Amino acid sequence: MRVLLQRVSRAEVRIRPDGQGSPYVSGRIGRGFLLLVGLTHADTDAEVVWMADKIVGLRLFADADDKLNLSLADVQGSALVVSQFTLYGDARKGRRPSFVDAARPETAVPLYERFVELLRERGIPVATGEFGAMMDVELVNDGPVTLWLEREAASP
Repeated sequence: MRVLLQRVSRAEVRIRPDGQGSPYVSGRIGRGFLLLVGLTHADTDAEVVWMADKIVGLRLFADADDKLNLSLADVQGSALVVSQFTLYGDARKGRRPSFVDAARPETAVPLYERFVELLRERGIPVATGEFGAMMDVELVNDGPVTLWLEREAASP
């Protein structure tokens, strides 16, 4: 599982319907994290739980002494979670990335939904995009603070 985390002062995702009118807002947050989430074939609930716990526990917000000591919950922040299969794109060869390492929707959707559920269970307000949709993501990166988080599935 891979997550590109961006600390934001605000973020929004709009869905672009297939030739059907104007984009509409699917999710919007103020202060918090924009989480671009990629899943691979071997991912299980264990990776999703680990990632949710990691993100909720990260201290990426400044305290009164301007030290990064506060978590998302400490600042009453939110998360905007957007599925992003291209995080598993492999562009080492040729000019067109391969996405064979990205999980198929039948595997990825339940894990993505579980990840959102786990964040909510941990008290984080969550807005989302729409899995598999064409989306426009707009954000104001605060800092900027951007982290690449990865948890590889355990070998059987």
